[in-house]
Amino acid sequence: MSKVFQNYVNGQWQASASDATMAIADPNTGSVRSQVPTGAPEDAQAAITAAASALSGWARTPLTERIDAVKRLAEALNQRAGVLASTIAGEVGTPLKISHYVQTMAPIRNCANFVKVAEAFEWSREVANSLVVREPVGVVACITPWNFPLHQIVLKVVPALLCGNTVVLKPSELTPETTRLFAEAVHEAGFPAGVVNIVNGNGAQVGMPMVTSKLVNMVSFTGSTATGQAVMREAAATVKKVSLELGGKSPSVILPSADLLRAIKGTLGGCMLNNGQTCNALTRVLVPEDKLDEFKTMIAAEVKKLTVGASLEATTRLGPVISATQQQRVQDLVRKGIEQGASVIASVTEIPSEGFFVSPMVLEVKPDNVLAREEVFGPVLSVLTYKTVEEAVAIANDTDYGLAAAVWGEPEEAMSVANQLRAGQVDLNGAPFNPLAPFGGFGMSGIGREAGSAGLEEFLEYKSIQQPLPAKE
Repeated sequence: MSKVFQNYVNGQWQASASDATMAIADPNTGSVRSQVPTGAPEDAQAAITAAASALSGWARTPLTERIDAVKRLAEALNQRAGVLASTIAGEVGTPLKISHYVQTMAPIRNCANFVKVAEAFEWSREVANSLVVREPVGVVACITPWNFPLHQIVLKVVPALLCGNTVVLKPSELTPETTRLFAEAVHEAGFPAGVVNIVNGNGAQVGMPMVTSKLVNMVSFTGSTATGQAVMREAAATVKKVSLELGGKSPSVILPSADLLRAIKGTLGGCMLNNGQTCNALTRVLVPEDKLDEFKTMIAAEVKKLTVGASLEATTRLGPVISATQQQRVQDLVRKGIEQGASVIASVTEIPSEGFFVSPMVLEVKPDNVLAREEVFGPVLSVLTYKTVEEAVAIANDTDYGLAAAVWGEPEEAMSVANQLRAGQVDLNGAPFNPLAPFGGFGMSGIGREAGSAGLEEFLEYKSIQQPLPAKE
């Protein structure tokens, strides 16, 4: 059993002010994998104070030096790529191959992406007699989730640092080993003391003190919509900047002109990625009513190909969900959905008896079913039918969320539908994910954007400096 007790504050490893810990279970077995401090408000305050003290010096550090520090961080992470991939697979339950490419190498590449963005960014410009400059927001509190632990840390911490902000990071308490590896890479990269601070603990003891602190100038949060709402409420007292990346209930619209099998494979993959524990998962698929029977036959055949097993086994396509709590939530929502009339089209029934496994499942539902409306955060795909494309658009937009979507069909028609969808990003006919494009959503999916130049700008303020006009001759 690994014990992870220390925070990283002011360039040093520090024990929590609280002796209380929580046990973190291995999702593959259910047995205790590690211990993590519950944390204390004093831990958060120490990190915030260190970040505030380091802010002036880091903000004045030339961009080239900040870039060099991020490059050293990327190299330190790359040297740990193998252990990071296996650690995330073990902590989160992500199948090892996906953990390597998506959970580990993608965020490492994102460090380089942000460096390129920073190098090309317009940090100042002349507007008439004003010099408009971009400056760091200040002390940034980054609160990140467990489903993509390294990826979400990089999306917040790296652009914040490149912009000249100092950071207090509260990562998920469910992935403490990944946190430790990131902290070691930060230390090895040689950031000045106080520039990057990392505090373990739960939201009540550590997260909310960061949100409410007068010394924190911005909160960047990724997690559930309910917690995001609480962050907004608490941050309002100090009128600090807030960026939120929250939940989703993303539709995959299969048009009558679509290659049905290709659309099914793409939608199923988009739903089941990371065992369904993805905020932009394609969890609602909209099918033409007259193609439903054909769809059912095809998707049942694809579901049979899904192998569910331990995340570190090479043949596994779906691993466990992260915790017993998450397992119970998924099972309860499926049960409730069936009580409301959902019918099972296909499922995988052969799953390990130990650990936090749930059966991947495809169900036909009505638009008012709980499975069509609530974020499940598990391997569950809801199927809805439509008669006309106009009805499909209406069903797709009938949600409180608006994070992502997909459209399958003849390119011109697919683009027309994409332009009608209320979603922050829309994939056409299986187009690949673009790490340089803005990522974020409409409605209750959040506020602000991550990745690319938009992700950099989130951590900047505008300053306009008015200059005297030239003397008239």
